[in-house]
Amino acid sequence: MQIFASHFGFFEVDTGPTLRPFRHDPAPSRIGLAHLDLADDPCRVLRPMARRGWLQGDKGAARGEDTFVPISMDEATKLAATELQRVRETQGNRAIFAGSYGWGSAGRFHHPQSQLKRFLNMAGGFTSAVNSYRYGTAKVSLPYAIGAPYSDSGTLAPSWDQIVAHCKVIVVFGGMRLANAEVEAGSTGMHLVGEWLDCYAAAGGRIITLSPDGRDAPQGRHIGIRPGSDAAAMLAMCHVLLTDGKVATDFLARHTVGSDQLIAYVLGKMDGQPKDPEWASAITGMSAQDISDIAHLLSDEPSLLNLSWSLQRARFGEQPFQAAVGLAAMAGRLGQPGQGLAFGLSAVASVGQPVRGMRGPSLPMGVNPVRDFIPVASITHLLENPGGTIPYDGRVLDLPDIRMIWWAGGNPYHHHQDLFRLHEAWKRPETVIVHENVWTATARHADLVFPSAMPFERSDIAGASRDRWLAYSPAVRPAPVGVPTDHEVLARIAGHMGYEDEFRGGRNEAQWLAWLYQGYREKSPELPDWDGFRKEGFALLDAGDPAPMPEIPFAGLLAGQPLPTPSGRIELYSELLASFGLPDCPPHATWMDPDKDEEPLPFHLISPQPDTRLHSQLDRAGPARDARVANFEVARLHPEDLATLDPKDGKIAEVFNARGINVVSLRADPGVRRGTVVLPTGGWFDPVRDAQGRWVDLGGNPNALTSDARSSSLSQGASANHPRVGIRTLTDPSLIARRHENMSRGS
Repeated sequence: MQIFASHFGFFEVDTGPTLRPFRHDPAPSRIGLAHLDLADDPCRVLRPMARRGWLQGDKGAARGEDTFVPISMDEATKLAATELQRVRETQGNRAIFAGSYGWGSAGRFHHPQSQLKRFLNMAGGFTSAVNSYRYGTAKVSLPYAIGAPYSDSGTLAPSWDQIVAHCKVIVVFGGMRLANAEVEAGSTGMHLVGEWLDCYAAAGGRIITLSPDGRDAPQGRHIGIRPGSDAAAMLAMCHVLLTDGKVATDFLARHTVGSDQLIAYVLGKMDGQPKDPEWASAITGMSAQDISDIAHLLSDEPSLLNLSWSLQRARFGEQPFQAAVGLAAMAGRLGQPGQGLAFGLSAVASVGQPVRGMRGPSLPMGVNPVRDFIPVASITHLLENPGGTIPYDGRVLDLPDIRMIWWAGGNPYHHHQDLFRLHEAWKRPETVIVHENVWTATARHADLVFPSAMPFERSDIAGASRDRWLAYSPAVRPAPVGVPTDHEVLARIAGHMGYEDEFRGGRNEAQWLAWLYQGYREKSPELPDWDGFRKEGFALLDAGDPAPMPEIPFAGLLAGQPLPTPSGRIELYSELLASFGLPDCPPHATWMDPDKDEEPLPFHLISPQPDTRLHSQLDRAGPARDARVANFEVARLHPEDLATLDPKDGKIAEVFNARGINVVSLRADPGVRRGTVVLPTGGWFDPVRDAQGRWVDLGGNPNALTSDARSSSLSQGASANHPRVGIRTLTDPSLIARRHENMSRGS
């Protein structure tokens, strides 16, 4: 059997070639079936391209607004090697910002970031980025409350079998979108979240979802809540438990520190404002009765509090997660099977799956000799402030003067916030090199663009560390003539610099795949041999057998095992965090209004993951293409809100604030909370100037409107969620034809 492994799971390869669902997958992704749509799309990068102004020495002045000229691969690789050597010699390796960020490959060998880091580490290193856009705030802040082992994405969640067996109520803040569960970073053979939810409902379990968009609720009751107000709702639920005598006082006494300070804040003893349901109702739009009832359910029933990762991608994004820890501790369900607290159930396919993870090696990258780094969501700040500093996690980071950016396998013009601000900051380095298979905005904002084979045009091994499946994924079809893999491009550049043999490591592609697979077999000896694995196309652990019992979060704490916090307990007030004196990240859960620095515009904008693509990937494939209206992304809002606007349902309009303008198609949706606009992320940033000379994004990328303030000076996490926006009639109708022209030519 021939398998193609993608972020949307395994697919079988049929004649044509075409893709069909993997026979063992009960809920295969329809999106993943569209991968081959991109094979011959006009957006493909088919040869090395150099920006005309860069070749003429403009040092970035026209970057993003210039034309490209084709050059040979030999010329391109020599240019890259020469420029890299120039920056190293004149500015030092810390002037190179690289390593990349993104989901360029589900495979272990052709993982673009690993290939690029291996190459640049051999060249003396680079300034790097840490953490992620999806979970960067929680990754930094959670260790202060519950310890580092629970701070990685997907690590704090009971398993679904325990939830079905022991939990009667799941209270969800932010949602459990099933479209998110189609995705897994290293691929998967079975999508099971939907089945588990059906099992949970059949067992009598209830789900209550609090979010601004009804599509966030997979089943059960949905309560519309003002975007960004989740921490206020949870603090009020703490108030209910306190005043109604429902607090698990024994749990607080035995297993937490700092409860006195949090309780004093919740009761209003610090600021004179009790955080009661009436107070929270005015902030959240929920009824005080719903707040009280949900608090009682969390205390009285075997319950689980689940937060989506999206809640911490906001200004003061630490606060809902810290409030959730406090609420779960007061409810007293932590450490019980299937109960307590979860972060990210359904965020990706593997979270909560009761399986033994498939552990294996990655491509050896070596050690980066450059110690400088930034939190990944601080790219614009880095480029705008050469020689400056940035606070991060209780220390101060120096910001190098970046002269070169090198990117592979990612699209910062998708992930990053305030894209028109990035558009200007991105012009500051002297050189930007990008590897891409399609003409994304990042490629169009480069100086030197290397073509890169699509995932289905190269052979690899794919598997996720929290999943039990592993796939051999040989090339489905050959890459176009002249389109190499990232590995081959970097090897050629290394050849010009004298270390090609070292970079290749004495192995060709097939030998690297065999080496990687052997690493999996060393950790799981029951896996078949290399030839058997390739013949079958996949392998899985514990087939037909129950997996080892998953860990119950916080069960060790109940058994007397200390957490890796200063006190060994859950810290509801962190003395260490207090010592930093950060006004935007207090030492206990606090209501901090993320709207306080926003314009007084009528709508909150939320930008969930789309149900037609992954981030910006497959934006040109059938599902995403067919979902657009007149080539524009669709923004949804409540029919009563739409009735108050001049542009009506189905019309092309501008969504705007001081940071930018998006051109979108409007659609009425009664499931959206009033005062909210829903514009999924991932539309390709397509900046043009309109008839008035204003920059306008025709691609419907919500990050043209989001804030780059970042979550706080502790985490410097992404702050993408719920900026304020307005909606108005399209002022330049010629943009409709301009968008059609851009889409037709593949840009």
